[in-house]
Amino acid sequence: MNTHTTATKGDWATQDTTALPATDELGDFVSAFAEARPGLLKIANRILGDANEAEDIIQETWVRWQGTDRTVVVNPTALLRTTTIRLAINVVQSARRRRESPAGPWLPEPTGAQETPENAAERQDAVERAILLLMQTLTPNQRTAYVLREGFGYPHVRIAELLHLNVANARQQITRAQARLAAHRSPQPVDSVAHRRLVQAFLGAAQSGDLTHLEEVLCADSTPRADREPARPVASR
Repeated sequence: MNTHTTATKGDWATQDTTALPATDELGDFVSAFAEARPGLLKIANRILGDANEAEDIIQETWVRWQGTDRTVVVNPTALLRTTTIRLAINVVQSARRRRESPAGPWLPEPTGAQETPENAAERQDAVERAILLLMQTLTPNQRTAYVLREGFGYPHVRIAELLHLNVANARQQITRAQARLAAHRSPQPVDSVAHRRLVQAFLGAAQSGDLTHLEEVLCADSTPRADREPARPVASR
């Protein structure tokens, strides 16, 4: 990938400063990026599964950060995470995604920093509906693979690692999930607590880049638990 034209590895803090804020703000501007950088690199690595591509994404994030109007940024770290996620997902989608649109529910893309309350409410409703359908239709392993691949563009090798499968089987989980969703099977009962937990984890990952927590929630559901409480069905919307 070669998306950055003004930055090269290792010089994100020393390149042309014509687009940077005034000198008295430069320290804070650079510090905000420097403090967030390790976390951004982890996010990019987790999505792409390639250290070199992840570094490229961080360079491009720095370029975007230079052109940002800091006067309208409330949370620099959140904005940098959102930018990193979007750039990494774009790379995965262009290189690995299928040519056709997936069958199944719409999984909203990571939100922008300036999302209005109305849009946020619509977004949460869409996520709740999509997650409910996935939980009603798919097995835990299929759900994990589908959410990570279709919602966040995870590479198959990373999904395989999380589910302790080989790559071929990880791909098969996604294929089976798409087939089940297209077949409109009778819905299975859904535990309301588990539904709320997964919705919150998905929204958290989309808004702040907390992909680790989303992985934990999905993988916990992918592990059969004999002591699971009886399901409390969630009414279909």
